[in-house]
Amino acid sequence: MSKQPKNKLTLPYLSLPTIVTAAAVALILILVAVLGTFTKIPAAVLCAAAFLLIVGSAVLISKLLDHRSMHGADSQRLSPVLGNIMVDTVMKQASPVFICDAEEERIIWYNRAFSVATDAKLQLYGHRADEYLSRNVASLLAENAADGAAVSIGERAFRGQVYTLRAKDKTFCVVVLSDVTEKERLYQQLAQREAAVAYILIDNLDEILQYEQEKFRTVAVEIEKLLREWASEAEGILKEYERDRYLFVFEARHLDDFIVRKFDVLDKIRDIRIGDAKLPVTISVGVANVRGEFSEKERTAAAALDMALQRGGDQVVVKSETGIEFYGGRTKTVHKRTKVRARVIANELILHLSRASNVLVMGHRYADFDSFGAAVGVARLAMFCGAQVNIVTDMKDPNLEGCRKMLAREKDYTDVLVDTNDALDLVSANTLLVIVDVNNAEMYESPALAQNVDHVAIIDHHRKTAEFDKTPVLSYIEPSAAAACELISEMLELVLPENQLLPAEANLMMAGILVDTKQFTKNTGVRTFSAALYLRDRGAVPAEAQSLFKTDLDDYIREAKFRSNVVIYRGITAIALGEGEGEAADRIAAAKAADKLLTVEGVQASFALIRIGDTVHISARSGDTVNVQIILEKLRGGGHFDAAGAQVTATMQDALVQLKAAIDEYFDGTDAQTQK
Repeated sequence: MSKQPKNKLTLPYLSLPTIVTAAAVALILILVAVLGTFTKIPAAVLCAAAFLLIVGSAVLISKLLDHRSMHGADSQRLSPVLGNIMVDTVMKQASPVFICDAEEERIIWYNRAFSVATDAKLQLYGHRADEYLSRNVASLLAENAADGAAVSIGERAFRGQVYTLRAKDKTFCVVVLSDVTEKERLYQQLAQREAAVAYILIDNLDEILQYEQEKFRTVAVEIEKLLREWASEAEGILKEYERDRYLFVFEARHLDDFIVRKFDVLDKIRDIRIGDAKLPVTISVGVANVRGEFSEKERTAAAALDMALQRGGDQVVVKSETGIEFYGGRTKTVHKRTKVRARVIANELILHLSRASNVLVMGHRYADFDSFGAAVGVARLAMFCGAQVNIVTDMKDPNLEGCRKMLAREKDYTDVLVDTNDALDLVSANTLLVIVDVNNAEMYESPALAQNVDHVAIIDHHRKTAEFDKTPVLSYIEPSAAAACELISEMLELVLPENQLLPAEANLMMAGILVDTKQFTKNTGVRTFSAALYLRDRGAVPAEAQSLFKTDLDDYIREAKFRSNVVIYRGITAIALGEGEGEAADRIAAAKAADKLLTVEGVQASFALIRIGDTVHISARSGDTVNVQIILEKLRGGGHFDAAGAQVTATMQDALVQLKAAIDEYFDGTDAQTQK
């Protein structure tokens, strides 16, 4: 081996037993030929004798050299790499060990334990390591975990540790494998026996039964019966700790079955109907499938339930070690009648505003009237608290030109509007950033600003899509609200003295409600009209708010272009592709086109796509049967049950393929019946 050229190191090797056996056979055949020539011994006898000699020699040589292979020839392979001192130790190692070159990862030596682990029938010299391992050696080395990296050979699990060394100007990898198959199996069994904790809340029983209170107990008993049947299937414990609230503890092994059935308990509860009520009863569930103390599981389950409620209810949120998963959420959010939470949030927000050195308010990119109006409402509240406030906005956005002109007449708003760059210069240690009308960090007006401010408050009416990267000091996400301006108007009504809200501010907030409710025709509730009444009382004039919606001829033509390229997909969804010039105004035209498509007979959901730069913007709308928010969540978007949006960095064709796949997944994974 020491005389072998360096460039031959990575080529397949002939084993020493094979070479010696072949030489012995050749020698015997030569002797037989000589004897046959000079003697009169019959050929048959010579052949038989030669056969016996060949077989016997082969067996003897094989036995001798097999014994030497681990102590002789292989030692010669190993010695230049590890040195003679370590040879015996490595060869007798009970754990599988092999050595390969670092470049091509071809095996140059291995011990008997590795041969047994791979169940090798032939010699492994010269073969690549990843022919037998589930991953290559380089990836094991890169992971560099203290207890080794996970790797498998067949169905056996190992932890692999890699050591590198240099010999004869080459780098070699010594791979030591520890069999952890039984340990992993026991660990999985233990994890399956781990307790999972769930919080269950009946979402809307009070709202549905507000006029039929005498039926409350009957319906509550029926709901509890279904929940107890569900708990019984999992051999779990269900305890009602408060009215309409339950604690459910079960073994984690049952969670896989719940997921396979897509938490069909949601459908069973939803089938409960009360008198002539058209709305179904729904529940929200937060499940904690994490390791640790029981108190940690309880906190995680509470956080999961809170997220389920912030996403609109009627769903299950499962928080595990690997992430968050959502199930359900296919009915529209029921509007709440109480303003207690709005009062609590308003008082808490005032406390944070008063403590801040300065306040920055921003909405989402490509702001609409709701985002801008909500920011104006928060700015008024900050002024009431005596805080220095600035609204972060795109000063060049043509869609907000009317809003900026309306505020320009008010002296309170001199130098209040700033762009992103100026806002970053205003950040200090005690700055409070209030984000309105958005909770997805990718959609912020300035994600960099959110990263640089330590104290962040979020007020939004869109369903929450993921955990926040930075825990906000205040989070008020209410999907049942029609608009962010509705939430801000409620808070202003509860804490702001009379005549403090300017008519221009009231008009902008009224425009925000108008745009998100489609002129009070969609997603409106009692609180929506109550907020509008408050704004009207504070000086909002519907005609002035409506004047912001006027569009010029170019925008009207942009919207019309969508109507010439419409396809019906799966019978009830309409998809329109825009052919604009890629200007920002085309995004607004896409939203309007999606609204118009819903007026087409038989269309239950509409999607309008327009490419602006490298991004395809998708606007989605629906009636009361298709949850477009769940569909666009698969494209990292979000919104409401009946109005959502997404941005995809792709070509128009690729974005269309992704959208159709999301639509297919939504419909193929749901009951064919419409849910109302």
